[in-house]
Amino acid sequence: MQIDINRIKELIPHRYPFLLIDGIQTLTPNESATGIKNVSVNEPFFEGHFPDRPVMPGVLIIESMAQTAGCLVVASLGRESEGKLVYFMTIENARFRKPVVPGDRLVINVQKLRSRGSVFKFSGKAFVGEVLAAEATFSAMIVDK
Repeated sequence: MQIDINRIKELIPHRYPFLLIDGIQTLTPNESATGIKNVSVNEPFFEGHFPDRPVMPGVLIIESMAQTAGCLVVASLGRESEGKLVYFMTIENARFRKPVVPGDRLVINVQKLRSRGSVFKFSGKAFVGEVLAAEATFSAMIVDK
């Protein structure tokens, strides 16, 4: 299943400038999702990170993984979960392997590892082309607004 930006906005409450995914290429309910982030030179964080050599902050790459995972969770749980908040609980084994710069297309793969009640654990990997840019294991909790 593919998800466009308008549907993403129905699934998760994030908005510009903090909506960090542009689409979902594939989503297998309760299993995995692949998100896309087209990195533009106009991103507000590039103004200060870094003015002479713009690099997407690693924490925002991890956030794009979390937003992809949030879409996976909410799409899997159904319409009654749309717009709920998904809070980070842990971030483990984060590794940043390649700088992400303007013009890059970030392909974000998240895999659900397990869930118990409202708590979910994921493995995430972000690629630029075939090159692994970042990876992490993280957990999150879905809550009402």
